[in-house]
Amino acid sequence: MLTPLANRLIAILYIAIIFASSSVFFLVALLIWLITYPFDKRLWLLHQFTCFWASLYIWIFPPWTVTVIGREHIDPAQTYIIVSNHQSLVDILVSFTLFTHFKWVSKSEIFLVPLIGWNMFLNQYVRLDRGSKTSIKKMYVACTHHLQQGSSVFLFPEGTRSATGKMRPFKEGAFVLAKRLQLPILPIVINGSKNAVPKDSLNFHGRTDVHIEVLEPIEPAMYTDLSATALTLQVHERIRSRVREEIAAADSANGPLA
Repeated sequence: MLTPLANRLIAILYIAIIFASSSVFFLVALLIWLITYPFDKRLWLLHQFTCFWASLYIWIFPPWTVTVIGREHIDPAQTYIIVSNHQSLVDILVSFTLFTHFKWVSKSEIFLVPLIGWNMFLNQYVRLDRGSKTSIKKMYVACTHHLQQGSSVFLFPEGTRSATGKMRPFKEGAFVLAKRLQLPILPIVINGSKNAVPKDSLNFHGRTDVHIEVLEPIEPAMYTDLSATALTLQVHERIRSRVREEIAAADSANGPLA
């Protein structure tokens, strides 16, 4: 068992490696953007490089392992509204290991992070100022543009990370988009990431096995008669039924998920 000081030093070293290597990776990303932008309007190649860049920080860190289940449910030729539960900052890294094309919808503060945020700008990921109606409208416009170009969008409908692993209510934005554009919804379940980097902590917390499970897509024909509110609740329940903390809470209460 490592001491708290050792855990803090490991975390500091890991973060230092991320930022030191990002200075090199950003230059590569910038070069890819300059070369491919004229003919790769979706920035597919740049996003694939970003997937590699992010995944590398999982691969080089032995205490963290990521297992992907259900990858066969992703059709590379299909455009999706991708939604997932949100437990940790690590969720972003593990989602990149899917190596499928999408645009993140992310809070504006992340775009201000040197190098990493600049790369998000190059990728044309979507900024969102939480609580700003103007920003929400701009988010809808940007997401619609990307979806119509054939790029999926990836959102965390909870809006923020869960401190306990149990899910917060979903916001309706992703599901309004799905209904408006009649696109399939791709639900994703992330388990274990909370133990790697809990909310409000940047310390190392020991070995962690993260599982990312891709559920079967929900096709437009399956939700045509549902309101955006009803669809939001249905997808929330579908993901919640696979989240470990929710299953444990239901087992402890000796009853079905309520």
